[in-house]
Amino acid sequence: MAHFAKIVDGIVETVLVISNDDIKDENNNEQESLGIALCNQLCGDATWVQTSYNHNFRKQYAGKGYAYDSENDIFVRPKPYPSWALDENSDWQAPVTMPDDDKAYYWNEDDKEWVLVD
Repeated sequence: MAHFAKIVDGIVETVLVISNDDIKDENNNEQESLGIALCNQLCGDATWVQTSYNHNFRKQYAGKGYAYDSENDIFVRPKPYPSWALDENSDWQAPVTMPDDDKAYYWNEDDKEWVLVD
């Protein structure tokens, strides 16, 4: 199956799933442009970008609410907490590194710290 994300103001609004056969050209090669044309035909003209369920391209699978970074041609997860920032790989990072001691932690945004799970 092929997956296409509808982008509105840089944010994924929905993801449409279509058959791989619908995006194959006369040489049996998959073409993103054919999927975009089909999405426009089915749902009206919009900005559609193919996404990979297996994370094979565009960094990660696009979900509703993800941002599409057109400059880097990748999808970025929604920001989990206000204090977190994107790193050089476009991954969200806490302002404090989580302890690396094989224990379970959760992020406390109010105190900006990792808290050990009891």
